[in-house]
Amino acid sequence: MICQLSHIGIAVADLDASIALYERIFRPSAIHRETVPEQKVEIASFSVGSVRIELVAATSPDSPIARFIAKRGEGIHHVAFESDDIAADLDRLDNAGIQLIDRVPTNGAHDMLIAFIHPKATGGVLMELCQTRTTGSGRT
Repeated sequence: MICQLSHIGIAVADLDASIALYERIFRPSAIHRETVPEQKVEIASFSVGSVRIELVAATSPDSPIARFIAKRGEGIHHVAFESDDIAADLDRLDNAGIQLIDRVPTNGAHDMLIAFIHPKATGGVLMELCQTRTTGSGRT
């Protein structure tokens, strides 16, 4: 079941410069950095209240983030929602005729399984479902 908001993904061209900017704005107590080879990205994430902000930079020119920035520029890339059973949610959405990008979850940051819902099915918003493997809560 889709439970709650997990994070907001923001596509950035320069991760270090973006971290410096967001540190000046939000003064986070900690920033988590991680490379996700399967997604060809490096992320930096931090919390603002109960919501995680995830800065996402491409590690390869053929990364989906690199293509996104080339086409649309930097900015909000996706909104992610926690799932307590991502496989069941993907099956349910597929059976309901919701266009998916991923029918099978893949590896994401924070030890999560992730899958994307196509923005054509959601009024132009790229949505990510995520589930933490260790707790099933999608949050770290």
